[in-house]
Amino acid sequence: MPVDTDELARFLIGKMVVRSLAEGVVGGRIVETEAYVIGDPASHAYRGITPRNKVLFLERGHAYVYLAYGVSFMLNVSSEAVGVGGGVLIRAIEPSYGVAIMQRNRGVERIGDLTRGPGRLCGALRIDRGLDGTDLCTAGPLWLGSDDERSQPIGKSKRIGITRGADRLLRFYVRGNPFVSGPRALNR
Repeated sequence: MPVDTDELARFLIGKMVVRSLAEGVVGGRIVETEAYVIGDPASHAYRGITPRNKVLFLERGHAYVYLAYGVSFMLNVSSEAVGVGGGVLIRAIEPSYGVAIMQRNRGVERIGDLTRGPGRLCGALRIDRGLDGTDLCTAGPLWLGSDDERSQPIGKSKRIGITRGADRLLRFYVRGNPFVSGPRALNR
């Protein structure tokens, strides 16, 4: 796994997010990420370590899960060395298995709406604060994997839904993938 947050955000494109639930395994291929690098004013690590964001300061590969706007959980991956805050937001996956379970979890039938966007993704995979701090590099209730399939061409754009540092080109996505979120103008 790359040491640099920006590199890790690109590296994670094409990797698999796997969630083990009582009803079965659900997950899919990562098609969109955003990097929140060292010194980034949009990062939860920007002002230093707190009880809420301490996972961002663990070694890379841990789940940092937080509730955004009191509505949706967001899944991030810690991305720097121990004591250095940084993270990669997993914005979207292409559902690969456990689709019926994900549809029940979200209460939607249209597959295109299932995991397109970080809140939808967490809802479909039932990711919440209980998974905060999970080591994503070992099999467990939530982990990252690879099926060694080659990734599609990767695009790069500004990040979505933030105001500070928004123009930085730190969002990565699979070009032409229907599960990528955001406006079409950013997904070329």
